[in-house]
Amino acid sequence: METTQDFSSQKFPKQERLTSKKTIEELFSKGSSVFVYPFRLLYLPKPFGSSHLPSHPQVLFSVSKKHFKKAVDRNLIKRRMREAYRLNKRELLQAIPTHQLPASVALIYIAKEKIDFATLQKKLKTIWLRLVNNA
Repeated sequence: METTQDFSSQKFPKQERLTSKKTIEELFSKGSSVFVYPFRLLYLPKPFGSSHLPSHPQVLFSVSKKHFKKAVDRNLIKRRMREAYRLNKRELLQAIPTHQLPASVALIYIAKEKIDFATLQKKLKTIWLRLVNNA
C-alpha cells in the first residue's frame, strides 16, 4: 500500500507546467538540446545562485502540427507524453542532483507516426539519462 506522500509525488500540478511565453521564447532561443528518437529535449539550467526557484523543473510538451494535422492525434500523443513523465517523474528527478536540475524543459515529439505508450515511456527515460550526462 502506498503512502500519501508517494501518491502525491506522482501528480503533475499546474506549477510544474511551462506556460510563460517569455520563458518559452528564452528556452527555444538560448536552451541546450538533447536528442533521442522520437524526442528532442530542450532545457535551460537554473541561473547560478537561484535558490528561490521551485524544486521541480517546469515542463512543456509539444507535438508538430506539420506531422499530425488532426488535433485529436496531437492531443493523444501529448497525453501519452505527460502520463509517461508523470509516472516516472520521481525516478527522473532523482537521477539529477537538486542543484543541477534544469529550470525549464521542453519535450518535443519529432516522429512522423504515433508510437505506443510503452516505447514512449522507455525513450523518455533514455533522453532524461542523456540530459543527466550532458548537465
